[in-house]
Amino acid sequence: MQRQARFRVLISTLAFLGIFLVYCSQTKTTKGTVPVESASVESVPTDSTESSINAIILGQAEAWNQGDLVRFMSAYWKDDRLTFSSGGETHRGWQVTLDRYRSRYPDKKTMGKLTFSNLETQLLGTDNAMTLGQWQLARDKPVGGNFTLVWKKLDGSWVIIHDHSSSLETKE
Repeated sequence: MQRQARFRVLISTLAFLGIFLVYCSQTKTTKGTVPVESASVESVPTDSTESSINAIILGQAEAWNQGDLVRFMSAYWKDDRLTFSSGGETHRGWQVTLDRYRSRYPDKKTMGKLTFSNLETQLLGTDNAMTLGQWQLARDKPVGGNFTLVWKKLDGSWVIIHDHSSSLETKE
C-alpha cells in the first residue's frame, strides 16, 4: 500500500513538472523579465517577495476559516488557464476551481480550520515563484497534505497560476 502511495506521489510530481515546463515554454518573455531558461531554480526570494506571498497565503487561511471561498480564491489567477491538480486529476479555470471547492466543502463544518506550515518560496525569475508547503484541516476527520504553488506577478500582484495539492493518507 505504501508503495502505491509513493508511486502516486511520484507520478503526480512528474505530471506537475511536465505541466509547469510546458507552461514556461509557452510563456513569452517580455521586457523586464528573466527567461525561465536563464533563471536559477535555487534563487532565494527577496524578503519582500517572500513576505508578500506569505501574506497572501495567510490571508487565504483567514478567508477559509471564515467560510469565504471567494476571498480564498482571490489569490488565484482569475483566468481559464489557471490549473489545479489533485487526486490524479487536473482542473482548468478559476470558476471551475471555485465550483470544485464549493462542492467538496459545502459548509464551514466541512471546511474545518485551515492552517499552512513549512512554507518555502523560491524565485523562478523576476516575475515567477514557487512555494512548497503543508496544509492541515482541523475538523471531525482531520486531513492534510503537501502543496506546490506556482506564482506569477501580474500587474504588480502575485497570483497563483498553478496549484498541485496532495492529501496524506490518515492512519487509523
